[in-house]
This record gives sequence, C-alpha cells and structure tokens, in this order.
Amino acid sequence: MKWNCKSFAELTNEELYRLLRARVEVFVVEQNCPYPELDGFDQHALHYYLEVDGDTAALVRLLPAGSKYDKPSIGRVMVAEKYRGNGYGRELMERAIEYITGVWQEDQIHIMAQEYLKKFYVSLGFRQISETFMEDDIPHIDMIWERP
Repeated sequence: MKWNCKSFAELTNEELYRLLRARVEVFVVEQNCPYPELDGFDQHALHYYLEVDGDTAALVRLLPAGSKYDKPSIGRVMVAEKYRGNGYGRELMERAIEYITGVWQEDQIHIMAQEYLKKFYVSLGFRQISETFMEDDIPHIDMIWERP
C-alpha cells in the first residue's frame, strides 16, 4: 500500500492513465453514466490516491479555492470496486481534509456529493447546504465542511 499526493505536472503518463482509467471505470462504466470526465480541472488539482499492488484502489481530486468553487473542494472521490469495504474511502477523505486544513490552511471545504453518500459525508463532519439536484442523471447535494 502506498499513499500518493501529486500535482498534475508531477504525475507520470502511466500514473495519470491509471487514475483516469479508475475514474472512468467507476463513474462512467459502473454507474452507467456517460459524462465529460475530462473537465479541465485536473490540471489545477492535487491528486491524492492509494496504490495497492500496482492498482489504483482509491482516489480524490483536491482543488484549491477559486478554481472550481470559492472554497477549496474535494471531488472525484472513489474506491475501486474490489477494494471497497476496507475503510479506504474514510481514510482517503480524512487524509484529504487533513491536507486541505493543514497544508493549505483552509477552514472550509466544499463537496458536491452523490446524495446516497450523504450519511458517509455527514460522519466526516460535512453538512448539506443545498436541495437535491440532478447532475448527470444522478441525485447530488452540495455540502460544506467547516473547521470546528
């Protein structure tokens, strides 16, 4: 197991390919949701991910304040199907929150969450700040985390 946190420029071609392939496998293929995965934000993001035996097991994309939202944000949160149930999603989110609050010294974090994961995000300290809305035919909600 190896945790990585790299900017777009630091990723090798092979690493970038594995990250994008993992995201497409979950968000496009598994969720049967054709949408623009390559949205122009990867170049501004930090890519925090877990490698297990050469596979991308879990990943998130961290965007600084002002890039996508006024506040820093966490997005493209995913755990590959064969690695679910090991607590990687929680650990990944805790590490992402710690990075944004510790390294970037930010007090708030924005996420656009798939609604069915609301309970998970609430358990990490996020609260809902919007009504449910459809994004790519999937119910979503905006949520915010604030430093206690």
